Amino acid sequence: MMRSLLNSTRGFWRDEDGSSVVPFALWAPVFVAVILSGVELATLTARHTSLEQALDLTVRDVRLGTGTTYTRASLKEAICDRASILPDCIENLQLEMVSLDLRDWTDPPSQAACADTSGGGGSNVGEATPVVKFEYGRDNEMMFLRACYIFDPIAPTSDFSQALVKDANGYSAIVSSAAFVHEPS
Repeated sequence: MMRSLLNSTRGFWRDEDGSSVVPFALWAPVFVAVILSGVELATLTARHTSLEQALDLTVRDVRLGTGTTYTRASLKEAICDRASILPDCIENLQLEMVSLDLRDWTDPPSQAACADTSGGGGSNVGEATPVVKFEYGRDNEMMFLRACYIFDPIAPTSDFSQALVKDANGYSAIVSSAAFVHEPS
């Protein structure tokens, strides 16, 4: 009896006809993970490229010194108008602008201050958001402008999304920066 069971089992393992369910079940999750990670990487790259270009074009307008005094809100609006692929840009973009003294050099802060999403409801209502420095600057003064855009990953369970640095609310950040000198008026 054991021999007949062993012979039928050998025949089963040698037989190449039949269902492909087992290989599909083993390989399908791998392919889905690769596809989701690719989509997430492509989206992240497109968003970052868009933010970089919008920041560069906006800084170019500021640097040319057209006589306009820019505020945080006007710079944010100009960047978001040019970066149209960033969803909820006005709410999720934080700008930081500081003056840099070339004679008494101090590095700008290494950590970007990103938008605070904790005020959306619940027990966090009324909490103060951290103050981010924003100085307009004078003629011939070197300025450092940093834009931080937070976003919710498209596929949060993908391997690539798991590798992204996230805040307490599950948002990841894209940071772009530029330095420029105000032209004399």
